[in-house]
Amino acid sequence: MDGAIFAGRNERIATRLIFSLGGIVLGAWAPLVPLAKQRLAVGEGTLGLLLLCMGVGSILAMPMTAFLTSRFGCRQVITVSAAGLCLVLPLLATVSDVPLMAATLVGFGIVMGCTSVSMNLQAVLVERQADQALMSGFHAMFSLGGILGSGSMALLLAIGVAPLAAAIVVSLVMLALLVAARPGLLPYSDAGGAKPLPFVVPQGIVLAIGVLSLLAMLAEGGVLDWGALFMVEAHDADLGLAGFAYTAFAITMTIGRLLGDQLRTAFGDLAVLTVSALLATAGFLASLLLPSAAAALVGFLLVGAGVSNIAPILFTLTGKSKRMPANLAVASVLTVGYVGIIAGPAAIGLIAHASSLQTAFFLLCGAMLVIALSARAVFRRV
Repeated sequence: MDGAIFAGRNERIATRLIFSLGGIVLGAWAPLVPLAKQRLAVGEGTLGLLLLCMGVGSILAMPMTAFLTSRFGCRQVITVSAAGLCLVLPLLATVSDVPLMAATLVGFGIVMGCTSVSMNLQAVLVERQADQALMSGFHAMFSLGGILGSGSMALLLAIGVAPLAAAIVVSLVMLALLVAARPGLLPYSDAGGAKPLPFVVPQGIVLAIGVLSLLAMLAEGGVLDWGALFMVEAHDADLGLAGFAYTAFAITMTIGRLLGDQLRTAFGDLAVLTVSALLATAGFLASLLLPSAAAALVGFLLVGAGVSNIAPILFTLTGKSKRMPANLAVASVLTVGYVGIIAGPAAIGLIAHASSLQTAFFLLCGAMLVIALSARAVFRRV
């Protein structure tokens, strides 16, 4: 009994470490983006296309990761893909050729996509084995990793460390996390006894969960890419105050995830998902309707708190679905959801161009309401 408890604890710690690693690399990349733009001597349009390469790589990799995990298990896939993240970060800090940077970003997207699917599958299996709510805490570590990665990279650059040296330092930290996590990574996946497949179209309730995941990630991407500009256009905020829109969102999202497992245990996943989506709906409405920029920040605080536990609960639901094996289901939901991150900000831009940014944010409000209203029906079908 004690051995089983110890093994479970090792697996939980390993999962937290890998989620932290994933957050660190994305956070560390953010301060390198302006330096890459300067080094490559490109405009915003070209930079946007380059950043899209990362999304393309992830979309290509995510469906294939279901096949890889069913063939080799979570441990091997996470080890290889996370090691790839450690290797690619220094390249992102040094490549000075546009085609080579495009190829590097595709590679970054591929290893990030593989890591995302395999670590979420690991989380689903560990949570199922523990028979208690753990997913929100795992995702909280990703959020904390993002803060640590961006903060440490920005600090190293600010004190005069060269970008390559700073990237190597962060990569070594990530490598240490991977080495520490590896013994607790699961050597298997949940293929449900099915023959490994390179791709499978989401089926039934898994597709529905994927669509809800897309809506949740659309909200996250919308606030990240358009929150500051929304504050400027809708509330005439100065640039300093406008920048706090995403900060407010990120703070409450992280806090919400840290508290999420306790809330889910106390009130149940259905109640937490429904209330979370309604809270995000209220947050978008507040940001749109409150009269001042400072007051509108309250709306972004509410959106962050509301969105925080939507994705973790949806991944837990994915693991419970009997329609598809967990490895296929997790890959499918992540692939569909990731479309929200990639295409969502561009769609918001097109809507803003055709109408206004306020109209686009009203649609985000509607997306959160759709999640709240459909939650009970989705739970009944799982």
